[in-house]
Amino acid sequence: MTIGRLASAAGVNVETIRYYQRRGLLPEPPRPPGGQRRYPLAVLERLGFIRRAQQLGFSLEEVRRLLELSARQSRDEVRGFAERKLEVTETRIAELQRIRERLAALIAESRRREPQAPCPIIEALRVPDSGM
Repeated sequence: MTIGRLASAAGVNVETIRYYQRRGLLPEPPRPPGGQRRYPLAVLERLGFIRRAQQLGFSLEEVRRLLELSARQSRDEVRGFAERKLEVTETRIAELQRIRERLAALIAESRRREPQAPCPIIEALRVPDSGM
């Protein structure tokens, strides 16, 4: 299939495919003399793999690593890689929860203050090490 049909079938932009090719995530088929490149069905499957990995939070560099591990069929390495990603994700979630709690507290404080009082959100941003 042509790059346009591949993009349409995968639900991505043609430029996304080209970007993935530049990043080494997708192969670029040879161009026949005077013709268009043709992409095999395996490239569509690989695009699906990339998109699903991104939906799980893997960066493109991490997707590249997963593709390498997939080619070697190394379940233990893949599991270890995914476990490390889960640890990073859980740490990020904890950080986001702390941010959420702090923002909610600042918003609540802002609602409680008199209209002429200084804004607690702005005050928290101005004061170094204000618990944020």
